Amino acid sequence: MAVEQSTSTSQASLLYCRAYWVSKSIIAWNVDIEDGSCYLLASEAASLSIIKDEVQGEDVRIKLEEDRNGLPANVVDKFPHIRDYRAFKLPPALDAKMLLKFQLAVATFDSNEKCTNCTGLQLPGVIDELFTYSGSLGALYSEDAVSLYLWAPTAQAVNAYVYRDPSGGNPLEVIQLEEDTGVWRARGPKSWEGCYYVYEVLVYHSSTLKIEKCYANDPYARGLSSDSRRTFLLNLDSDQLKPEEWDNLANEKPDILFSDISIYELHVRDFSSNDLSVHPEIRGGYLAFTLQDSAGVLHLKRLSSAGITHVHFLPTFQFTGVDDEKENWKDVDTKILEKLPPDSDEQQALITSIQNHDGYNWGYNPVLWGVPKGSYASNPNGPYRTIEFRKMVQALNCIGLRVVLDVVYNHLQGSGPFDEHSVLDKIVPGYYLRRNTDGLIEHSTCMNNTASEHSMVERLILDDLLHWAVDYKVDGFRFDLMGHIMKSTMVKAKNALNSLTMAKDRVNGSSIYIYGEGWDFGEVANNGRGVNASQSNLCGTGIGSFNDRIRDAILGGSPFGHPLQQGFLTGLLLQPNGHDYGTEANAEYMLSASKDHIQVGMAANLKDFVLTNSDGKEVKGSEVLTYGGAPVGYALCPIETINYVSAHDNETLFDIISLKTPMENSVVDRCRINHLATSVIALSQGIPFFHAGDEVLRSKSLDRDSYNSGDWFNRLDFTYNSNNWGVGLPPHEKNAKNWPLIKPRLADSSFKPQKSHIIATVENFLNLLRIRYSSPLFRLGTANAIQERVRFHNTGPSWIPGVIVMSIEDGHEGFPGLSQLDPSYSCVVVIVNSCPTELSFSSPKLRSKSLQLHPIQVKSSDELLKSSTYEASSGCFRVPQRTTAVFVELRES
Repeated sequence: MAVEQSTSTSQASLLYCRAYWVSKSIIAWNVDIEDGSCYLLASEAASLSIIKDEVQGEDVRIKLEEDRNGLPANVVDKFPHIRDYRAFKLPPALDAKMLLKFQLAVATFDSNEKCTNCTGLQLPGVIDELFTYSGSLGALYSEDAVSLYLWAPTAQAVNAYVYRDPSGGNPLEVIQLEEDTGVWRARGPKSWEGCYYVYEVLVYHSSTLKIEKCYANDPYARGLSSDSRRTFLLNLDSDQLKPEEWDNLANEKPDILFSDISIYELHVRDFSSNDLSVHPEIRGGYLAFTLQDSAGVLHLKRLSSAGITHVHFLPTFQFTGVDDEKENWKDVDTKILEKLPPDSDEQQALITSIQNHDGYNWGYNPVLWGVPKGSYASNPNGPYRTIEFRKMVQALNCIGLRVVLDVVYNHLQGSGPFDEHSVLDKIVPGYYLRRNTDGLIEHSTCMNNTASEHSMVERLILDDLLHWAVDYKVDGFRFDLMGHIMKSTMVKAKNALNSLTMAKDRVNGSSIYIYGEGWDFGEVANNGRGVNASQSNLCGTGIGSFNDRIRDAILGGSPFGHPLQQGFLTGLLLQPNGHDYGTEANAEYMLSASKDHIQVGMAANLKDFVLTNSDGKEVKGSEVLTYGGAPVGYALCPIETINYVSAHDNETLFDIISLKTPMENSVVDRCRINHLATSVIALSQGIPFFHAGDEVLRSKSLDRDSYNSGDWFNRLDFTYNSNNWGVGLPPHEKNAKNWPLIKPRLADSSFKPQKSHIIATVENFLNLLRIRYSSPLFRLGTANAIQERVRFHNTGPSWIPGVIVMSIEDGHEGFPGLSQLDPSYSCVVVIVNSCPTELSFSSPKLRSKSLQLHPIQVKSSDELLKSSTYEASSGCFRVPQRTTAVFVELRES
């Protein structure tokens, strides 16, 4: 048994993998051998041990020679974090492919042949060189056979256990797969289709220092049994799995320009779990979207008709945290919860007592990427997931909405040889998961980080994207923690999707949009593992990233700062809430800086957009800096910016406004600020993104992280009767430190909106969308067009605090040289007044224009908004408090 013994060599450890086999001929190790020697050691049975400065149990011992030239450039490019390691050369005739199936270590010895250092090896470099593979993987179906292909180059043996049923029973067959250059293959009869299988992989696992029998699903699984017990063999090309007219679905989707996209982020379960107009058996699942007249579907139809183009679903692949079998779920009697006070801690206690056994989780804990989640299907076994997911996509397309999938390729829930949620790390241990210089798995994403810089990890990601695009006809992908993925992988993903054609794939790949979270942190920060897909690195790729600058400037602070820190729309300077900003001058500076950040964001966060900042200087977007010193503007074209003010993470928009605004504010004030925030996003250049519920004043009772807070705190009500405010103190784990701030707000009944407030907010939100789509000037497609047409007017040191004035010019007599884009309007002016009082603003540059309030706002039910005026002779605008008014200049007929 390979158990490490005590040793006088303090650095010697087989439990660590501090050396890297980076290519067939080179091992990298941060060690100085001085006058000693260095060897590669291998044991087929994993019998290596260290006893009293001696290494025992090796079958092979190969001397290594140091290369004084260091690591070659291609190795440094692939592994920049070990650029300063020493390079040790292997003999050219070495049979590396065979040795990779053994337990491996490198050791240094002094002149007396005593071991001075020993460690295991990280293998992805040499595996990529010798075993990168582009052929078939997974299960393939022909007229008379089912064939299995598994990439497992370090395995010593692989068997497939084939079962008739999704669980229990003895296998129908146990098939021994045969290997060819790292790929294990088996051919079975056509009767396997509709059966289930599990792989048994005999492989060395460095976490246990043993040869282990690992039992795992197929990494390329396209079907599963309940809770991922077995891989289900289903042929996605079978007509039996396709809804009627499925193959023609892509033909029915109208062409779309990326600059015309607007996104609505939604959780599958949230959509219908609280909707009494949906049959109980399909509430919270895929089929709820196929209804015609449920409250939720009617709401989506309203959003679609107003302009929303894409529904972004939180994870819908197979994740853990929710049992696929609904009969195993636990719940709390809502009648009990409803009787408790709005600021009670009893609701959260009851919810958290069953939170790991109910039907709720956001889903950012992946098990397998390529299979729809079973708990959202009417039956998690058999083909139901596939059929019902396709019906959902088709139904949404039929009401004018495209589907975006939230993909989580940056981490996996499980690792090691025994974890029931581990798959990839059982098949090729140590390859799929990114490790630190000790050989331990990186967890900067809170789970087991994956390594897209490794060739076959990247290939799995690309294959999975193509699978969802072709087999489920989805229209976009949102990448969770995209900054933890390499930029090269993201560019390849974009190109691979773009290459899909109607003729070949029945999909128009050029219409598939991708975007994600470009945060730069952890081991990948500052390109620590290669050029990563961070905000600053993605410019010029056409891949979108979330613009946290505009979010933080609008609301104040950041999700990691003090919850009372105010922003441009939540009362900074103009309606202070008691938070300490130091001096009034500092608050004034913060407000003016927030205005600059928002204006850059409204110009699509372009790095080269030139504007006048609060000091009166002309600067580029990249020269406006965040409080941390990073550039605010980082995009090269508008479709690279996702503007948003709220998402599933952190408090809802209404909740954060309720925290940051003074307690004496009225609920009407908070509703107007909610609308102000969505108006800035809706009327900005770039792609607007809205969290489901922004438009209905959605509350999670001030929960800052509701990923596992159950239906109770995540409820959406599309009947508009309630926004879910005041359903108890939010769960202790993520919110307890803020309970002293939360409790008095929840206890105050004046904070809770009435149905009339919700309905008014919905109508105002729909009007914002209608205004955005009333003119192409709000959706300019190039950086040049934005620079030529977009201007900000309330700028420089003499600006009126709390007010943003933006104009967008079209080609007309007063602006020669501009082409005409809008047949209706020659100029648009947007005025955002976040002040608690009416605004009067005059602009010499806008004087004498024939501006009038936008026709959609003229018909608004918001009487305050309708009192907005413009006087041409003086160029004076009057806009009421907490109002966004849009003025347009009609073209002469």
